[in-house]
Amino acid sequence: MAEELRERPRIVVMGGGTGLSVMLRGLKEKPLDITAIVTVADDGGSSGILRSELQMPPPGDIRNVLTAMADVEPLMADIMRYRFSSGEGLAGHSLGNLILAALTDISGDFVTAVRELSRLFAVRGRVLPAAAEAVVLHAEMSDGTLITGESKIPEAGGIIKRVFLEPADIEPLPEALEAIQNADAILIGPGSLYTSILPNLLVPKLAEAVVSSKAIKIFVCNVMTQPGETDNYTVSDHLQAVYDHIGLHLFDYVIVNDGEIPPQVQSKYAEKGARPVRLDREALAGTGYKVIADKLVLFKTYLRHDTDKLSNHIFQLVTDWISR
Repeated sequence: MAEELRERPRIVVMGGGTGLSVMLRGLKEKPLDITAIVTVADDGGSSGILRSELQMPPPGDIRNVLTAMADVEPLMADIMRYRFSSGEGLAGHSLGNLILAALTDISGDFVTAVRELSRLFAVRGRVLPAAAEAVVLHAEMSDGTLITGESKIPEAGGIIKRVFLEPADIEPLPEALEAIQNADAILIGPGSLYTSILPNLLVPKLAEAVVSSKAIKIFVCNVMTQPGETDNYTVSDHLQAVYDHIGLHLFDYVIVNDGEIPPQVQSKYAEKGARPVRLDREALAGTGYKVIADKLVLFKTYLRHDTDKLSNHIFQLVTDWISR
């Protein structure tokens, strides 16, 4: 089994939030050796409460990724996602978050807790926090206002100029650094640009490792803009934001949706201020990014990436890169 895994392309996926989990459900079905590196900047909801009261990294994004990559019965995944709707002190908490909190207390270490839950859930690959401790995310808005807290940034209603971490010199998890250094492919996104994707790249040594890596680097762009975060952003605006924070064109390929989103679906999202991310090919021309555009959306209750199509594109890019 170990021999077989070593022969698989090693892919590192970085981000957080729902978009990352959706994509991983498709990727885990491919013959890939996957390491997911997940942000520890979340400070809202159940994660924020546990982070504050128990002085532990926020478990929510980690829990979502573990569930997405787990090889367990659907009932077990439902148990991990279950959220209490009543009960003093319990209302709003995810059971999966509480399990991670309990394992952290038992083991004395959040990273060990994640590792043990990964083993119990037969996770296909590895799930690693970007750092062993929580970080505070700050945003400087275009009018000079400073916003503190990942959950408060989209609520501020302004234009984000930049985001930064406290502490700025946060040390990455050594295993995360090693995974990037050994990767054949590095995949960033989809997810909230300023509050899920950039917090990973702002961990100094992680960013340096990504920059120096010879792996193929792929950016998966969001399908819809995020109110209060990427209002009216195009594909090139997303890439420019990464460039502004990192200082160079990081990616070899950009995967984007160019499928039509039905007007009634657009209207539903427009009520909340979200719009389709426009593929502005003219602005991307000459930047050096190779664009893979396809119909990549599915709509049930929410718009989501088509995980089968998306994972097929990613797998093809990675295997072609390795066999050059």
